[in-house]
Amino acid sequence: MKYVGKNIERLIPQRKPFVMVDEFEDAEPPATADSLTGASCTTSLTVRKDNYFMLPGDEMSTSGLIEHIAQSASALAGHVATQQGAVRPPVGMIAEVKHFVCQRRPRLHELITTTVTMGFSFGSMTLCHGTSSIGDNTICEVDLKIFIQ
Repeated sequence: MKYVGKNIERLIPQRKPFVMVDEFEDAEPPATADSLTGASCTTSLTVRKDNYFMLPGDEMSTSGLIEHIAQSASALAGHVATQQGAVRPPVGMIAEVKHFVCQRRPRLHELITTTVTMGFSFGSMTLCHGTSSIGDNTICEVDLKIFIQ
């Protein structure tokens, strides 16, 4: 299923001006119904001037990249919850950032494409791996631990 624009708000609790996902698609379901383990998706974000994480010089900050990946993971959790009958998206928080490698920051008007894969889940904690690219070039990768209520 594909979500674009305002429909993204069905998957994530964030609202403008803090929405960091423009499009959600290519979701793969989790391995079991009682966790997010194995679920994955692709999201995208066009870098705009009014983005909360823009720096002088028309580049997005690295914290903006991490937030984009975290919201991509949140959108995936929201998609899975919606498929299971939830009315509202779950609320999540970044609990840990590990192994963040950034090749370069995205620039104004560039399209960031991100793949998120959920790893091990235990209780409210889920590990995930995110990779963001511009075109065919990977610009960053990160492992996140996410607390999901």
